[in-house]
Amino acid sequence: MEASLGEIPFGIDFHPSKELVAVSLITGDLHLYKYNTDDSSLQRCLDLHAHAESCRTVRFINGGQAVATGSKDCSILATDVETGSVIARLENAHENAINSLINLTESTVATGDDEGCIKVWDTRQRSCSGSINAHDDYISDMNFVSDSMKLLTTSGDGTLSVCNLRTYKVQTRSEFSEDELSSVVVMKNGRKVICGSQGGTLLLYSWGFFKDCSDRFVDLSPNSVEAMLKLDEDRLITGSENGLISLVGILPNRIIQPIAEHSEYPVEGLGIIFLPPFVINILLNYVLLEKARGPCLKAGGKRRFLGSISHDQMLKLWDLNEILQGSENAAKGQDASSDSDSDGMDVDDNPSHSKKGLLARLCALILLCKLDHVTEQYY
Repeated sequence: MEASLGEIPFGIDFHPSKELVAVSLITGDLHLYKYNTDDSSLQRCLDLHAHAESCRTVRFINGGQAVATGSKDCSILATDVETGSVIARLENAHENAINSLINLTESTVATGDDEGCIKVWDTRQRSCSGSINAHDDYISDMNFVSDSMKLLTTSGDGTLSVCNLRTYKVQTRSEFSEDELSSVVVMKNGRKVICGSQGGTLLLYSWGFFKDCSDRFVDLSPNSVEAMLKLDEDRLITGSENGLISLVGILPNRIIQPIAEHSEYPVEGLGIIFLPPFVINILLNYVLLEKARGPCLKAGGKRRFLGSISHDQMLKLWDLNEILQGSENAAKGQDASSDSDSDGMDVDDNPSHSKKGLLARLCALILLCKLDHVTEQYY
């Protein structure tokens, strides 16, 4: 599925429960599209001129009741998803252009600007809860770790910062890398932090040891990693400046397969909608459930999608079911010949499934019995 946006897009996000995808544009406009899983169609259901200048980031908030956007004009806008009416507008929310926005909890979001300042907002009170000067350049990406109340941020200054949201202070900051850092995800059940860079190298950090990376994955270079999404604890999806979208395995580090080519232009953003991570992880990690993977991935007959945007001014949705099913076969073939000459490559000597044991298997069986109920709840 694809739709022409008419202008260069900057941000993309999927609704957590409805078949809606939001896209923010360089013109300051916000588009909402409804995707139809039956006839593979995309229909624009909202076209709003949200900001006077470019709309750089977009996220569904408050459980999907509203969609928030951040702009170069330093403002934040919250829009009602059902009616398209403005809920709240915060003018001059930052002193500099807003470049990043993420959800923290049901009632809090964080924004990052072009000068490295991060602010946390209470969406109910419509007020700022605190701010942190985390970087010396623009905030490129953020990732929230709720268990420890830590906000991981990457920046154009080439560093990764760990911010404590209890004290609103930078707890630690990495050494400067050779390239600007563009994205960050947490994997391996919180033990590894992966950062994408403009040089195409993925930097792997061990949790608690953020000063320097423990490993580097260079197979995507020299093409810049413009966007990155976590698929599960062992795999992530990258979007590169050459327009390729790739499925990448972490520890062992490898390109499992290229999964799509958006265009010849850089992939500006990626979005994904799927079952809750705990359901997918349990179902995918146990051979015991091999026969049940098909029904789970089909999610009760409903398809799931990966979304991508690029400078070609197109929104494209890719069938995630086909991607996952195809990659399973590719991963099995590559696992048998994992790098034995990795020159001391960091390996995962404590894989995620080793901690789950019998209890996780029993939980998985219970989930299977209630699979239809689970999938309907999230779709």
